[in-house]
Amino acid sequence: MIIQGTETLTSLIHILSESLLTPVIILLVISVIIVILSLGGLINEYISRKPISSNDLEELIRKVSFSSDVSQMKNEIEKSNLFDYQKGILVRIANNHDIGSDARKALASELISSEETRLIKKTNKTDILVKVGPILGLLGTLIPLGPGLASLGTGNISVLAQALTIAFDTTVTGLSVGALSYLISKYKKQWYESDLIDVETVAEAELETLNKW
Repeated sequence: MIIQGTETLTSLIHILSESLLTPVIILLVISVIIVILSLGGLINEYISRKPISSNDLEELIRKVSFSSDVSQMKNEIEKSNLFDYQKGILVRIANNHDIGSDARKALASELISSEETRLIKKTNKTDILVKVGPILGLLGTLIPLGPGLASLGTGNISVLAQALTIAFDTTVTGLSVGALSYLISKYKKQWYESDLIDVETVAEAELETLNKW
């Protein structure tokens, strides 16, 4: 038994569902473009990345720890193999050598936290696509299947074939977007986490030395 009025609601939902297919496909295309650009950025960053080695980091910590004044400390930091943004944080800490130790420690924590936030934002797009990509793929799969299965009842095989083609294509695209986005975010986060650990390690040595003066 069909409740009176449900036919209208069902028709409305059917129209809304079918009208979503074009936006879903457009969003999938945009997602693919974003992933391709992000992948290119990842490869470029991988080629250009030259993180400081553990031996160089150990040597830098010793030089910072045995610095006789702020100028020497800043000079050792500037000459190191750290990235520019890492040097910037450490130099700013050294420039505030004249404030209290607690305030200096709080400043160092804030500088590192702000940099962590900035680095996290660089993976926001791919983090979103990790979940959105498969969802768009699923929507692109289910939306055309309705008309496709309906056409099967009328014997129109060509419409069903077209619907299945769209369904499979969007599924593959959505899953590919999600998988690539996951890999991009994963590698970038590993790099940034390692960079921040290096900064925190040198900053601890820097703060300890500044507190002695």
